[in-house]
Amino acid sequence: MNIVRGILRTAPVVRNTFTANLAAIRPITSTITPIQTPIDNVSSTIELDKLYKRVELEMRGIDPAVLLSYSWFCIAAASHLGIEVSKSWALRKSEKERHTLLRCVHIYKKHRVQYEIRTYFRFVHLIRLTGSTCDTYLEYIERNLPEGCALKVTKIECQPLPEHITPPTQE
Repeated sequence: MNIVRGILRTAPVVRNTFTANLAAIRPITSTITPIQTPIDNVSSTIELDKLYKRVELEMRGIDPAVLLSYSWFCIAAASHLGIEVSKSWALRKSEKERHTLLRCVHIYKKHRVQYEIRTYFRFVHLIRLTGSTCDTYLEYIERNLPEGCALKVTKIECQPLPEHITPPTQE
């Protein structure tokens, strides 16, 4: 009934619309029954999540300011998801790739033009991640990758010892 009183206090257009159908409004008195599934079927389909010792992000770009901003974004996103960042650094020098071309195709060998492409690098190391957290985080930062930047991800996974290797016995 509180809903009906609230409707009657609204604007005249709304009030006229709802008061015409006031007889149609009635409280719902149904019960909700939960769906029950057998527990035996659920336990057999559970798959263990992967564990990563370290995830290394290598970012490459042509503009150092954009690369720095993107690395700050990656670190902020990691802190919001509760991911521990162990290291974040950049190389001191950029990688330079030079191409020398002749200005004229046919002659004048002494007239050359030199073009240079500089590539800057930044690295971020994340430690102790689960597979689902890693997938969510990587999906998010890959969708927000700026133009002119590339991202390379290296995952180091923790795995159990193989069955054929046994620990040493103490005698």
